[in-house]
Amino acid sequence: MTVTINGQRREIPDGLSVRALLDRLSMAENRVAIECNSTILPRADWNSTQVQPNDSFEIVHFVGGG
Repeated sequence: MTVTINGQRREIPDGLSVRALLDRLSMAENRVAIECNSTILPRADWNSTQVQPNDSFEIVHFVGGG
């Protein structure tokens, strides 16, 4: 299926949860915030939210520094 992630169209397998999508993208889940279809997605919903065709995600990856 095709989704948009941070403005780029990508092909991903069907049946992924948002948490599984993060795993597939090799993103540490404790360092990201996710917007799905213009709505902030609470971390508690990542396991139960299934990625749908044509979903649009903005994933912000936090980087520490000093």
